[in-house]
Amino acid sequence: MVTLDVRPRLLDTLSALRDRVAAARFPLPLMGAPRARANRDELLAQLDDYVVPRLREPEAPLLAVIGGSTGAGKSTLVNSLVGRKVSEAGVLRPTTRTPVLVCHPEDHHWFSGMRVLPHLTRVWVPHQEPGDDPYGVVGNEERVLRIETADTLPRGLALLDAPDIDSLVADNRVLAAELISAADIWVLVTTAVRYADAVPWHLLRTAKEHRATLVTVLDRVPHQLVSEVSRQYGALLTKAGLGEVPRFTVPELPESAWGGGLLPATAVAPLHAWLTHLAQDPEAREATVTRTACGVLDSLRSRVPELAGAAAAQYAAVLRLTTAVDTAYEGECTRVRSRLDAGDVLAGDALKRWRGYPLDSSAGELLDALVDSLGSLLLCAVTAADERIDDAWRREPAGGAHGLTDHDPTSESAEHRIGMTVRRWRRVLEEYAEDSVRGLDRSTAPDAEAVAALVATALLGGRRAGAAGEELAERIGAQEAVRLRERATRLLSEYLDRALRTERERRLAPLDALDVHAEPQAELIAALSVLQKER
Repeated sequence: MVTLDVRPRLLDTLSALRDRVAAARFPLPLMGAPRARANRDELLAQLDDYVVPRLREPEAPLLAVIGGSTGAGKSTLVNSLVGRKVSEAGVLRPTTRTPVLVCHPEDHHWFSGMRVLPHLTRVWVPHQEPGDDPYGVVGNEERVLRIETADTLPRGLALLDAPDIDSLVADNRVLAAELISAADIWVLVTTAVRYADAVPWHLLRTAKEHRATLVTVLDRVPHQLVSEVSRQYGALLTKAGLGEVPRFTVPELPESAWGGGLLPATAVAPLHAWLTHLAQDPEAREATVTRTACGVLDSLRSRVPELAGAAAAQYAAVLRLTTAVDTAYEGECTRVRSRLDAGDVLAGDALKRWRGYPLDSSAGELLDALVDSLGSLLLCAVTAADERIDDAWRREPAGGAHGLTDHDPTSESAEHRIGMTVRRWRRVLEEYAEDSVRGLDRSTAPDAEAVAALVATALLGGRRAGAAGEELAERIGAQEAVRLRERATRLLSEYLDRALRTERERRLAPLDALDVHAEPQAELIAALSVLQKER
């Protein structure tokens, strides 16, 4: 018989894999992403709430989680197995929110700590006298695990009454799934009316996939239909490959009604005996624990590569979206430089100011017009790049993800940002011009603003601004004019790159915030490989 291997190195490698699973991110709305997120959360719950605690303390009591859909009679079944009311029955019972764990008093210490289900606060309630309200002390919003003890249960066995797996409250459904994932034994309760519903069969298929120790209880079966319903249910189980799963039938009794009392001991005696045997027979106990724990570990062979594939798909999508941004801005950067070389900035009002300079236009007015024209050129480039990006992203399944294309109405506009950049460029250019005239004879030195206007016109005007370069050389000397133009050229290139880079980074910021990288795929596969070798 296969037994659990609890070597420290196995636990270390399992913990490393668990961390890799937790780090996987699936934020983009790709096909399969919701399934990947659900699988990751389910796997984490099983590792945290069951596999790791079980491997660390294999001698801990068996935990049998009673799960099923609304009205299946889970609480009544638990109460009847214990022999007294420990879990309130009813559609609106507090246990819809508060799971109840019942164990032998000498096993209480195994569950009072955070060994299993560490995200639930422990609340231990000693035996209540009739009429007492055992639920009044718990806030509605607090996620707690209520612990009861009963010496009618055998040592080594704990029962957990889980919330309804089909609860109308999403948090309850999630909690129910987490609790079931923490079980050594899955006890699925369904009814004669609902045994063919999708909810119990989802749990059955999940248990089969994980090779968990499973038992089913067909509850509230009318006496006259016991044989027929049991036969039909058995046929469905066999068809699903679950024909060997132990089945117990509980007849419909007056005590089965909402708010009723306990079922007769004879009604649950076979199930009680079966659970007691698993808890007290060493060989049966070891087989139960090994089957469920190894089933989860074996399932990692398919579940982790599936997560790795989903992580790779997320990264590939981010890479495509990023490439669209880079391509659009690289193209617009090339176009801007081409238009600068062609002197397209010296057009409209800027060209009018240049032609009127210095008689009808001042140097300041010429600089103002050039700055506005340069800003317009950059704004058109950014607008065109963003349109190309939007078009490319619309063709991507993940391109419409929330937050990627949303614009913050409180943030500065591209026009404002670009305007600030070109005005800073102008101020630095004027400082360069002041440096150039500082060493000249004060009596003949030109105005620094005029020098700045001439060098800006020469840089931005192309062939139409040849006269600007000649006049600049006449005013500050040929050698200084060459030096100033070289400095101004580098400055212009720096600020153009800065303006476009700022806008490109703005479009990439939502993608960067997703924190999707290439590493998770390889890290998941590597961690799984190490675990498999260690096993």
